[in-house]
Amino acid sequence: MAIPDFQSLLLPLLRITGDNQEHTRSEVADTLARQLNLSAEDRNEMLPSGRQGRFDNRVAWTKSYLKMAGLISSTGRGKYRITPRGLDVLRTAPDSLNIKFLMQFPEFAASRHSTHQINGNEDDTASAHIQTPEETLEASYQNLRRSLAQELLDKIKQASPAFFETLVIDLLVAMGYGGSRRDAGEAVGRSGDDGIDGIIKEDKLGLDAIYVQAKRWEGSVGRPVVQAFAGSLEGHRARKGVLITTSQFSQDARDYVRRIEKKIVLIDGELLAQLMIDHNIAVTEEASYVIKRIDQDYFSEE
Repeated sequence: MAIPDFQSLLLPLLRITGDNQEHTRSEVADTLARQLNLSAEDRNEMLPSGRQGRFDNRVAWTKSYLKMAGLISSTGRGKYRITPRGLDVLRTAPDSLNIKFLMQFPEFAASRHSTHQINGNEDDTASAHIQTPEETLEASYQNLRRSLAQELLDKIKQASPAFFETLVIDLLVAMGYGGSRRDAGEAVGRSGDDGIDGIIKEDKLGLDAIYVQAKRWEGSVGRPVVQAFAGSLEGHRARKGVLITTSQFSQDARDYVRRIEKKIVLIDGELLAQLMIDHNIAVTEEASYVIKRIDQDYFSEE
């Protein structure tokens, strides 16, 4: 089941607090999850950053919006209960709550006018998937990242073979392989036999070796190429290999590496560009943003 957008959680959460008792954040989240028949997989779904669960994020913002509207109030750290205004709303037996409904309350309207809208039209109750601020920010970040990755890939395809070789060396060293850059350059840059482009240390101590082949293939790279690489590893009595391409691998090729005993990592163009971004290869930081939250301990008077 898809996780409901946070507007859809407004009324269910308010109803949970309708008993006029104090409720904890985790208790409300668990109750909502049961009411919605969410699976463990749904509860474990993360935002793209991997720092917070998507459902927990939406529940947190649902609580925040109800607080801004004066329908619930905090009673302690991670605890809250319904307010007289919230009880009045429940007595009207609404079919649903949304941002447009909450705008009737002066405190909420003032807060919304002082901040950015959640998406292009936050009052559009027909919108099927209203995102929380974190989801909007992360979606924008992922769009920028995908665009940057495509630009990188286009540049790589236009570069010379020698430049591509240097790029691969820089990336492997940045990822912690190959010892020094000089060692990695000598190893990967040394053209070998049997289809092996180079050999690189798995770690700085050289406890194991990884065989590397990197080529700017055109079109999909199929099983025969991967199978030939695996055969080359066998000829060297090697157990590990990395096959890098600027294009993509066929599903048959990916299925093949999952079935064989040897450990072969396939890096296609998309993953190559993403790894370059992660390890700051051929990119430079333009701007950074820090998201902050309330330090609840600071307000503890105990």
